[in-house]
Amino acid sequence: MKDTTANISQITLLKQKLHSARAALEEMNEDHNQKLASLLQFIGHLSLACKGQNLELDNKLAKLRHKLGGFDRVEEALPELVEVEQILKQQYNHVMVQLEDGRTSLSKVIRQLQRVDSAPAQLKKEISYFKQELAKPFHTFWDYIPKVERLVGFYDAILQEQLTQGDKLEVLPKHRQLAHELAQMISEIEFRKDQRDQVLVVKDTLTDDIEVESLIDAYQTILTLLLENIALEKSASQEFLYALNDALSAVREVVSDSYNNNQRSFQLKKQLNREINSRVDNVGDAIIDIDDIHSLKSQVTEQLASLRTALGRKEALEQREQALLRKSMETMRTELNELSREANTYKERLFEQQKLNLLDTLTQLPNRAALEERMEQEYRNHQRHKQPLWVAVADIDHFKSINDTFGHSTGDKTLQVISMALKNSLRETEFVARYGGEEFVMLIPDVSATDIDQLLNRVREKVKNIPFKFKNQRITVTVSIGAAQIMNNELINETFERADAALYKAKHESRDRVVIDV
Repeated sequence: MKDTTANISQITLLKQKLHSARAALEEMNEDHNQKLASLLQFIGHLSLACKGQNLELDNKLAKLRHKLGGFDRVEEALPELVEVEQILKQQYNHVMVQLEDGRTSLSKVIRQLQRVDSAPAQLKKEISYFKQELAKPFHTFWDYIPKVERLVGFYDAILQEQLTQGDKLEVLPKHRQLAHELAQMISEIEFRKDQRDQVLVVKDTLTDDIEVESLIDAYQTILTLLLENIALEKSASQEFLYALNDALSAVREVVSDSYNNNQRSFQLKKQLNREINSRVDNVGDAIIDIDDIHSLKSQVTEQLASLRTALGRKEALEQREQALLRKSMETMRTELNELSREANTYKERLFEQQKLNLLDTLTQLPNRAALEERMEQEYRNHQRHKQPLWVAVADIDHFKSINDTFGHSTGDKTLQVISMALKNSLRETEFVARYGGEEFVMLIPDVSATDIDQLLNRVREKVKNIPFKFKNQRITVTVSIGAAQIMNNELINETFERADAALYKAKHESRDRVVIDV
């Protein structure tokens, strides 16, 4: 009787241990699911960090995030990772193709240079060596840009040789026009701080007494500076794509390994659970079927030993699984931190570039691209609220004579001063942008037809009263303004054309006046 009571107590204790084991197993599974959820969330954040590089890549990453929203769709996401990696490789291949095309183009140009008989012997030899160098493929844009600069140098040397052998080239009106256009373009381009001194020197040379050789040098200098800027942007994009590709490859490997390990662990756990349940069932059957207490004890002892072995194997499996998961998480965290640093640096550069792209570098007013965005916005507001909206076009009178008489540097300063005067004449809700050259466009909402003439004439008078003084000579600079109000069922571009026509009328009547299209 005592033995039976002891055995029953032992069975009760065994059941308690089994219940504890099951609770521990459930807790272990919950912990595993939490870690897997963290891993999936990590992949989602990683994909967001990659956003904005390529439209197709953005779409694939969006699908990937959607499929990684639940555990049951992890296996579906693996092909998406492969496709994302493929797109990155394609982008890299595209860059390589562009470099190869550039190398081919340079080879064609250098063959043309070899046909110039008047080139000095030493220069011909350098060109021949350069042609041999072009036989090697380019690996980065840093290989390409110096080759372009050397090619420009060859052209310059050949041209200088021809100029010294012949008469000095006559400066024609078309050369002066080219100098004026180059000065205008320079004013509208944002150069790096370390390039601005060179740009100022170029602008000073673009005067009326410019020589053809100086004009060619100016174009060569600006071309070289622009190529340097393009190379920097291309290099930054290429480096970021490399980092992105490496990070996604590592993520794909970690996810794939984690998923495979999880599947293997899942199958082993199912097998162990069946074995444990079978042992428990055997204990129950033994209690019911075996009458002999010694046989029952032997049977229970054997089943307990098997249970301990199975539970030990299961614990070892779960510990190994946790170790692998921790290692995977650490690898993913390292990759994410590195990619986040790369992405933040690149995004900051893109953000700064985007701001510059919407700003006129000379006047610091919004440029034409920003104007188009604001016109769409104001047009939508007009359609929604039905408030008046005016488009006004202003043009500086006789601006060319200022450039011709006092130089482009003075013309630039005039544009800057008038730009600030226009901006300060308007309310915060009103908008002014440099349209190009000496033209400005104003968008004026919520002003009645009876008040617009007074408002624009106030702007005109403010510009006229600016005390300009050039070379100890006091001059008055005026503007002509044409304006039109948007009409029912009219597109804002059509309103702009009416305002521009009104400006044309003001310029050809007497200038320094406001004409409103009615």
